[in-house]
Amino acid sequence: MLSLHSARTRTGHAGDARIGLAVAGGGPIGAMYELGALRALDEACDGLDLTRLDCYVAVSSGAFLAAGLVNGMGTAQLCRIFITDDSLDVHFRPETFLRPALMEYLHRLGAAPRLLTALARDLVLGRGDSRWSDLLTRLGGLVPTGMFDNAGIERFLREVFTRGGRSNDFRTLAHPLYVIAVDLDSGEAVRFGGAGWDDVPISRAVQASAALPGLYSPVELRGRHFVDGALRRTMHASVVLDRGVDLMLGINPLVPFNPGRRGDPQLDRRIASGGLPVVLSQTFRTLLQSRMQVGLARYAQQYPDIDQMVFEPNAADGDLFFTNVFSFAARRRIGDLAYRNTLADLRERADVVGPILAAHGIHLRPEILADRERSILDGLGPAPRHSDTTVRLQRALDDVEHRIAGRRHRTRHA
Repeated sequence: MLSLHSARTRTGHAGDARIGLAVAGGGPIGAMYELGALRALDEACDGLDLTRLDCYVAVSSGAFLAAGLVNGMGTAQLCRIFITDDSLDVHFRPETFLRPALMEYLHRLGAAPRLLTALARDLVLGRGDSRWSDLLTRLGGLVPTGMFDNAGIERFLREVFTRGGRSNDFRTLAHPLYVIAVDLDSGEAVRFGGAGWDDVPISRAVQASAALPGLYSPVELRGRHFVDGALRRTMHASVVLDRGVDLMLGINPLVPFNPGRRGDPQLDRRIASGGLPVVLSQTFRTLLQSRMQVGLARYAQQYPDIDQMVFEPNAADGDLFFTNVFSFAARRRIGDLAYRNTLADLRERADVVGPILAAHGIHLRPEILADRERSILDGLGPAPRHSDTTVRLQRALDDVEHRIAGRRHRTRHA
């Protein structure tokens, strides 16, 4: 599903277009959907280099991908890391994301004797307006703040971004990257990579942004506790739009399930019969997408001269909705679903999308769009063998080639 706003007026030249990317969260399955959508854009759009955009903003699991792209890791390499597992550079282990937060459990358990003693004393002495409500409030302090330990996520990212010519420092990136998290104590959104927060390692920023309450414990930085950036906004696209880009590309993997008239009545009943997790998932998705739709409508009014494209799943994709958010076994299937959905959006609306992209020096590849059976893996090819030295050299050569191409374009249009 593609949401589109065409700019009222365009002042820049195609070769000088400034392009920004906004990527929302959605857990591991959401990240796989986003990767599939990014891979489709990469293959279908000639002239679009997702590793050299002018600005990136990302939330939660989307920050994994954005941080990789701005570090020169293309969609093919990301697919090899997270989908096919045949990357010769980075070895991804799904269990990294699913390790129990043992230290958190022990910390809460250690506080039990003191808390229960104080609770018993207060109940006996009759303190508190309501003994039952006081009991529930006090016992809440024994519940862990997260099921899983996210320290392994930070270690994995730190290892990836400190070799192969990549950087774990916002300040040394070739293009701006902003990772959004929320200060748990104040409810304020914090922009890692922005002024005052650009010295925080990228790996720590992503860890904080992906700390979904209930699943991962809050991440402490500078004495403050941070959680998932989606608690404030779904995609934080305004961060990109405020930088004066000409084209904003956005990806949001979470939409509420709605089979419509073509749906199976059994699926409707499965939402309620699925229990609390499924009901909460539908509720959470509905809130996120509703909030984002309001934001997109406002952005169209506030930034009328910026082309805006946001790609989302189809609401009737029950396969996506009913897949466990932590089901790494489904990552190839979900990535392929996103890949084909995005190609279908581009193909079905090519008459509108094509001219908009062309205004920014990007052209749709008809041979890619025409292949309805194409898979996310078809264009990958064998995994290249590169050492850290050759990776840096290849990136430097690509930079030179990119600058030469830009100068040639400016000379032709001077």
